[in-house]
Amino acid sequence: MARKKKVLPLFEGVKITGVAAEGKALARVEDLVVFVPYVVPGDVVDLQVKRKKHSYAEAEAVKFHEYSTERAQPFCKHYGVCGGCKWQCLAYEHQLKYKQQQVVDALTRIGKVELPEVMPIMGSEKIREYRNKLEFTFSNKRWLTWEEVAENVEYDNMNALGFHIPGAFDKVLDIQECALMQGLNNRLRNGIRDFANAEGIPFYDLRSHSGVLRGMMLRTSTTGEVMLLIQARVESDGDKVCLEKTLRYVADNFPEVTSLLYVINNKCNDTFGDLEVVTYKGTDVIYEEMEGLRFKVGPKSFYQTNSEQAYNLYKVTREFAALTGEEVVYDLYTGTGTIANFVAAKAKKVVGIEYVEDAIIDASVNAELNGFDNLTFFAGDMKDILTRDFIDEHGRPDVIITDPPRAGMHADVVDTILFAAPKRIVYVSCNPATQARDLQLLDVDYKVVAVQPVDMFPHTHHVENVVLLERKDAN
Repeated sequence: MARKKKVLPLFEGVKITGVAAEGKALARVEDLVVFVPYVVPGDVVDLQVKRKKHSYAEAEAVKFHEYSTERAQPFCKHYGVCGGCKWQCLAYEHQLKYKQQQVVDALTRIGKVELPEVMPIMGSEKIREYRNKLEFTFSNKRWLTWEEVAENVEYDNMNALGFHIPGAFDKVLDIQECALMQGLNNRLRNGIRDFANAEGIPFYDLRSHSGVLRGMMLRTSTTGEVMLLIQARVESDGDKVCLEKTLRYVADNFPEVTSLLYVINNKCNDTFGDLEVVTYKGTDVIYEEMEGLRFKVGPKSFYQTNSEQAYNLYKVTREFAALTGEEVVYDLYTGTGTIANFVAAKAKKVVGIEYVEDAIIDASVNAELNGFDNLTFFAGDMKDILTRDFIDEHGRPDVIITDPPRAGMHADVVDTILFAAPKRIVYVSCNPATQARDLQLLDVDYKVVAVQPVDMFPHTHHVENVVLLERKDAN
């Protein structure tokens, strides 16, 4: 006999009281913490519980009784389905308030270190069309909205070009408009999709691993250059023809694309870091500029996705480093050497370390482009490269700048930093929680003297944070 499905409760007239992780808001019903998407503090709603544990529940708002004064009207037609930009319903000034609080809470509750007054968060001047990179997925299994399901229509064409639906790896929402990048992204994506449908070019099936068109990556720069990379599965002459047709369509109809690339990916996953990227038309890279410095950006390169705000982030980093021209600087997790190049003019020597070898190649090119001969780069796992022997060989740093991934720094890296004993550490983080954990480890020898949150991603819960640490025994 089938197991009887448990009936989950409906909570009526609940006031949303705060924000939580992953862009959700929270409410309290007696002793139960309830996490709710697409609502804001101050909303009064009926909540239908979808998942319930002992001390918390996940729910969705099914009826609004009162709207919060902190609310804003979402501007995207895909809001609530796409899964991105979840804070569109929250006015931007309030987004900044909660991001500021997120930083303070992480550093105090997790880090438990003594803090100076946290500086007001630096908001982004652009809150729409601020990204310089977007990736879209081709799929032959389009996600149907609830409205489409209710119509009970059988669709002849289920192709989609857009974003993955959260929690459904093989379903893709067909995106008509995306406000994260300037309008070229919409014209390109919609044009390619319509052309491929008209020509009968097969979209990828994420379950059977069949079809030709897999994905497209679009990159723009403040210099006006545009890169488009098409990712395709090609196993026959017919597949080659399909790819050639798509590339020719782009080349003939979008002269704005200065770097048209493709990669043949017959693997089961869509990563292409280990695959050859082929130039179909134009250049194989584009360039960014910042304070007269030029940065090579390739298809595999990491570059901050909000160019204008990255400039503000790096200015804070350089200011905190307080360089006089006599310092040896270590730039950990250097990527393509953006920060390293940005501070090089004010340093005696900069040593950059990064685990992605292709990024280090780009970093060296960037140093040459900008005429710096005081930059040296090394590729490898940070905990394996940054050792006591490495420091003895390349000199003790006066300043360490570290910009690790979301997971933060490995404990061995923290230990080596403590051994190196720089006068100052500038810690740039995209995850205040792991930053706070690392600050606690560094607290044995260092004190936090400045904290500057920076908003790089409006309408999301993500926040960057820059912390300046100084040695406690420094004179």
